[in-house]
Amino acid sequence: MQRQIPNFIFSHSLFRRTELLSSFLVRRCSNQEHLTVISMNNGVKQITLNNPKRRNALSSAMLDKLRKDVFDDVQNTNLRCVILRSNGPVFSSGHDLKELSQSDEKTKEDIFRKCSEFMVGLRNVPVPVIAVVNGLAAAAGCQLIASCDITIASTKSEFSTPGASVGLFCSTPGVAVSRNVPLKIASYMLFTGNNLSAKDAVQYGLISRVVEEQDLEVEVEKVIHSILSKSRSILALGKKFFYNQLDKKIEEAYSIGSDVMVKNLAHDEAKEGIEAFFQKRPPTWSHN
Repeated sequence: MQRQIPNFIFSHSLFRRTELLSSFLVRRCSNQEHLTVISMNNGVKQITLNNPKRRNALSSAMLDKLRKDVFDDVQNTNLRCVILRSNGPVFSSGHDLKELSQSDEKTKEDIFRKCSEFMVGLRNVPVPVIAVVNGLAAAAGCQLIASCDITIASTKSEFSTPGASVGLFCSTPGVAVSRNVPLKIASYMLFTGNNLSAKDAVQYGLISRVVEEQDLEVEVEKVIHSILSKSRSILALGKKFFYNQLDKKIEEAYSIGSDVMVKNLAHDEAKEGIEAFFQKRPPTWSHN
């Protein structure tokens, strides 16, 4: 005779499983929320990678959080630039190797897909994206700083693509790095895995500016001030064209650039800027 399970036991068991699942989801959501810290002030969105115990690894959860933080509300005309920085001595160590080693093939594919989409998506953000580095940026962390529009680093910062050292060649980080530095430098970084100093990194074009650690925030503020003094809509127009022309033949790039400049001249912001120049006064931007 089949034994009947009392309804109250079944209900309690179901309730308990639901409670545990709910608790897990709340903890996961809470943990994910704390992976970054966001602030918004005067049109500047500051996003801080906040998982120093994991060396700010670009785990699947971190990538999800960064995509949301960076891409949400980018069409808001109050947004003028995005700053990416980090807590701890490592800007980002790249992908979470523990996560990758324990994932099935589909999950691995998903992680690399969302990482690539995030890196490419930074180009489509209509405002400048600035990385501020005060430590090590390695592997996909180096890919991230190479994918930003501007990177400002302290002299203590270092940059590397060391994947081959653990048997995982930095293929996708190499895509971004090789589009910033000369071939021989990219090959050196990818094949040796050796760190590049901040001074070498700025010399070879991997980063934009390098200053002493105590001067880092002052330099960041200078760059932000320069961006805030410009028209958001004109920078958005310029950024879009700048990246679109990179893979064009020079004749086509000039042709498209000429068309863009003619349209730019018809823009209200250009009329205001040129008028202000001749009147020797600061322009009043509408940012539309």
